[in-house]
Amino acid sequence: MNGISLLKCICDETRFGILELLQKNKELCVNDFVEKLKKDQPLVSHHLKTLKKCGIVKSRDEGKKAMYSISNNQLSVLISSVTNASKKIPVLCSEDSCC
Repeated sequence: MNGISLLKCICDETRFGILELLQKNKELCVNDFVEKLKKDQPLVSHHLKTLKKCGIVKSRDEGKKAMYSISNNQLSVLISSVTNASKKIPVLCSEDSCC
């Protein structure tokens, strides 16, 4: 995967929210994302499936639940870096139409 493909995979509000939660919590199930993101379960599942298909997240079964985590440490560091950088830049996409 090249850089542009990676950014396309994570450049969605819900997907990035999922990744931020995983970066902080290490491992979560679909219901955790639904509760924390306040999004519908089918939407969250769709985005998790996309992130898994891209190789950005991985899952493991725990009873009837699937537990999701970021697939490798470099991706976790990237998510943390993007989040931290966005907090340090005073004016970032101030207009809804900029991106």
